[in-house]
Amino acid sequence: MASRFQNLRPGVLVLALAISVFIWAVAQGTSSVLQSFDVKVELVGVEESLVVTDQSSDAINVRLRGSRAALRNLDTKSLKYRVDARGGKPGVAVYEVDVDTIDHPAGSQFVGYSPSQIQVRFEKRGRKAVGVRAEVEGIPAPGFHVAGVAIEPAKVWLAGARSQVMRLSEVVTEPIDISGLAATEKREVRLVLGGGTVWVEDNAPVQVELRIEADPVPEPPAIEEGTDLEGQALEQPDQEART
Repeated sequence: MASRFQNLRPGVLVLALAISVFIWAVAQGTSSVLQSFDVKVELVGVEESLVVTDQSSDAINVRLRGSRAALRNLDTKSLKYRVDARGGKPGVAVYEVDVDTIDHPAGSQFVGYSPSQIQVRFEKRGRKAVGVRAEVEGIPAPGFHVAGVAIEPAKVWLAGARSQVMRLSEVVTEPIDISGLAATEKREVRLVLGGGTVWVEDNAPVQVELRIEADPVPEPPAIEEGTDLEGQALEQPDQEART
């Protein structure tokens, strides 16, 4: 058998090897594969007068079949499933999922997905001005106390789901630690709203001035006539001795 290959020129062997590699690559590129991944749900066209307070799913899990070559460069993280929410009204809206609207390579097709519906709850938008309270923690340095707290702005406008906005009477800042302070100081802090669908229209930091003053020095007690420094009555000379 070795004598057979001795009769072949080196160029023919190289060509045969190249053809074999090409055929293998074509087979790999055209073979069908199944890929499963999540596609983020994006609501578009939500009415300005409404706020989304609940959504049944934030992503659609899809299964896509196609050739290795077609799916090799697919960027699954950039894909979006857009729900057209135009015309929404307060309450729950149900949208049927149509995965064919998701961008996918030519020659590939979706063979499964979940969920089949997206439920979205809408609520009327509300707006309200509320006061700001500074959340102060700790105590100043010994011999000092908090003389006052000034906040700028003292009020902010809130917006969001009407039922939640109308329940709020104030918002608080993030905790401000004054431990060891011995002089007035200004801090720039953020507001804390917690969870829910309420936000500050102008989300800029607020300025908090912490006025720190020294404790007042107690005045010495007044000395009454006829007493010593400790308040004890002085002995009066005998009247007869004086005479």
